[in-house]
Amino acid sequence: YQKLPWAYVIISLMPQLPLVSIVVPCYNEEATIRLLLEALMRQTYPLEKMEVVLADGMSTDRTRQVIAQFQAENPSLALRVVENPPRIIPAGVNRAIAEAHGEVIVRVDAHAVPYPEYVAQSVADLEAQQGEIVGGVWEIRPRGRGWMARSIAAAASSPLGVGDSFYRFTRQARYVDTVPFGAYRRDFILALPRSPGALNGPYDEGLLTNEDYELNTRVRQTGGKLWLDPAIRSVYFARPTLRKLAQQYWRYGYWKVRMLRRYPKTLRLRQALPPALVLALLGSALLALLVPWGGWLLLGLAAVYALFLLAAGAQAAVKARQWHLLLGTPLAIGVMQLTWGSAFLFSLLEGLFKRLRPGAKAVY
Repeated sequence: YQKLPWAYVIISLMPQLPLVSIVVPCYNEEATIRLLLEALMRQTYPLEKMEVVLADGMSTDRTRQVIAQFQAENPSLALRVVENPPRIIPAGVNRAIAEAHGEVIVRVDAHAVPYPEYVAQSVADLEAQQGEIVGGVWEIRPRGRGWMARSIAAAASSPLGVGDSFYRFTRQARYVDTVPFGAYRRDFILALPRSPGALNGPYDEGLLTNEDYELNTRVRQTGGKLWLDPAIRSVYFARPTLRKLAQQYWRYGYWKVRMLRRYPKTLRLRQALPPALVLALLGSALLALLVPWGGWLLLGLAAVYALFLLAAGAQAAVKARQWHLLLGTPLAIGVMQLTWGSAFLFSLLEGLFKRLRPGAKAVY
């Protein structure tokens, strides 16, 4: 309590603590789901004022068995599972919210571990009217013991790798354009104007990723504010391999275009740079086939980019005193940026071709 005294002063002065519903979409999370549930048991917010609603996407591993075993061992935590047949995150969150009873909704990820003060600090910030949605920062850790898993975790918290995504590295509270997951009042989020794909709840089920950012965009458009508080902390486990990292960032880049078609003004510099980099490399490679100096241009661009990556790797290696990061971090950042940028361009071209087809419908 000594770390966050003002939050507990606010909580203690409240005549009646609100019931908090923690909603969690999950699918095949047997490796991390118990870590999350144990972290929720350790929350400083009263257990009798919390409930956990898990939306399971019909897991095929032991996720449901792990949940059932935890539930039998810890009956003091109100916990229930709802089905999520579509197996997509926004549908899972919508189903969990529909089943939730809390005045406050706290959205949590299945492979995250919130710090003990997470729920209490979220409620305190909402009571202090810091924002309509409040969220915290990720402390990114590897999901594996190998050198590449550690390198991916370092890349996922590097400013070069994630740009100005403050929730990955900031230590200063501020208003932002988005927060990861977030906490909000149930009445507020249900009254929010809906997007075309948000027919079954506040989250747009037409987006397989970027659903948080899309929701946060609608909040900002209605005059709402998003408050990022580093006192709201959670451990987030990064992808364990370059292949899974590439799959993750391909989805991010591909679905970002779908969201930008609705909200073009939300494009940020950090999001425009990866596709611009891929275009520059592809363009110089094409020039190399046509004119002699094109090869030198391609070599120069690749060399400059490699130097930036190596600088990020050196910074990570010195900071962590793990010298394998010197090579692993540049590899991971390169995969993140080039995959994201390529998927962005692919989605852009795909949407353009669909629009040009006779009788084509609008692509959202």
